Amino acid sequence: MPHEALAGPGAQAARRTLSVNGESLRSAALTLHDLLAERGLDPVRGEFACAVNGCFVPRAQWPGQRLADGDCVDIVAPVVGG
Repeated sequence: MPHEALAGPGAQAARRTLSVNGESLRSAALTLHDLLAERGLDPVRGEFACAVNGCFVPRAQWPGQRLADGDCVDIVAPVVGG
């Protein structure tokens, strides 16, 4: 039996590699909401938008938006002025 099978689901999550705004990182976050909180961003009050693999994700879907190894997450904030 492979060692990973003995490690359990939490160990698999810890090995997830994501690209966040072009930066490669390892994360235990299972959802977009978890990732934002892990990165110190307020998923409820933060003034930013998110996309996963180039697809916009509405804020209401952040808690249910599962993340997979290799996903690309973009977090963007509006720019005021011109």
